[in-house]
Amino acid sequence: MCKRLWLAAASALLLMASAARAEIDPNYNVVLLTENFPPYNMAINGKNFAQEDNVDGIAVDVVREMFKRAGIKYSLTLRFPWDRIYKLALEKPGYGVFVTARLPEREGLFKWVGPIGPDDWVLLARGDSKLVVNNLQQAKQYRIGAYKGDAIAEHLEKQGLQPVTSLRDQENAKKLMAGQIDLWATGDPAGRYLARQEGVSGLKTLLRFNSAQLYLALNKEVPDEVVQKLQSELDKMRAEGIVDSILNSYL
Repeated sequence: MCKRLWLAAASALLLMASAARAEIDPNYNVVLLTENFPPYNMAINGKNFAQEDNVDGIAVDVVREMFKRAGIKYSLTLRFPWDRIYKLALEKPGYGVFVTARLPEREGLFKWVGPIGPDDWVLLARGDSKLVVNNLQQAKQYRIGAYKGDAIAEHLEKQGLQPVTSLRDQENAKKLMAGQIDLWATGDPAGRYLARQEGVSGLKTLLRFNSAQLYLALNKEVPDEVVQKLQSELDKMRAEGIVDSILNSYL
């Protein structure tokens, strides 16, 4: 009898300890970094530095609501360039970066929350272009513009292509119209949104060569209970139609 009581008490203590470990420190704060990547993240003033309420976009709205529901504190800064903020999230405990593609080679580098939204990879051409491209191998003969440090540019390089990279993806819309590049490797819907912001329209899709989902990437030192809580709240938002509603409000 005593042994059974002792086992029951020990089990209760273990459950209590487990529950305590699962609680999130109310003072825990995540440092969130993002970039100008319309329509997912963007500075309201269009500049390359903004903080808190001066940042908006599809992903920003989703992430804000997700953290609010989870009851987790955060700070939000939009900075430039992407390479820098990606490195900070990779190296600094308590940091996160969004949005980014969850690729096999990145899987073990972060803890992931998502997906937040889709990001198809496309080759865009001017509306009057006569080019025909059925695969990436055919695209090798053309000048392709891409965004420096982006997953799309990295993918093209691994396929043996040599994209001409720009520090801001919207620069490629102007390059395309000026004849400085033949094709623009970018995301959809992001590329078309950026082009419209630059006064460029009528672009056509020559090739849709990949489909990716965009995520919040958190430093590996972020506690598992924080990651799990955020993922749980995002899943609820998606089930309630909140994520689709935010997406549709920008497109």
